[in-house]
Amino acid sequence: MIVRPASAMDAAGIATLWNRMIRDTVFTFTTLEKSATEVAALMNERPSAFWVAEAEGLAGFVTYGAFRSGPGYAHTVEHTVIVADGFGGQGVGTRLMQRAEKTARDQEVHVMVAGISGANGAAVAFHRKVGFVQTGRLPEVGRKHGEWLDLILMQKTL
Repeated sequence: MIVRPASAMDAAGIATLWNRMIRDTVFTFTTLEKSATEVAALMNERPSAFWVAEAEGLAGFVTYGAFRSGPGYAHTVEHTVIVADGFGGQGVGTRLMQRAEKTARDQEVHVMVAGISGANGAAVAFHRKVGFVQTGRLPEVGRKHGEWLDLILMQKTL
């Protein structure tokens, strides 16, 4: 497996992976699927903060961006990490997060934040494993597929 910067050629595969999560789960609260063009635009906005893992195809991706607007939050980012079906438990997510954290440190990021659906116990466990701590839980702030969902906030000081 290799972890490398994402390129425009990855946009369609990333969109497919992301859209499966959007469409089929309550792990992200959005219902708006992303086109390859939208993913490519996001990559252009974040040229040094978008990585993919390859292992006989796309195994996962990670990206991060501003946590909130304003100069007071300039050193805090929120990330998204998604591992493709069939690659869970093989270190893909860990390798992606290591890469994202190194890049973020080099950019003087102080804190990474994860906003995780309360229904996604695997993501909470994964983030604990890679050093994140739970700092908050917002009950029933999301709704998707007819279900009220908690938002768990986790963070890691880099």
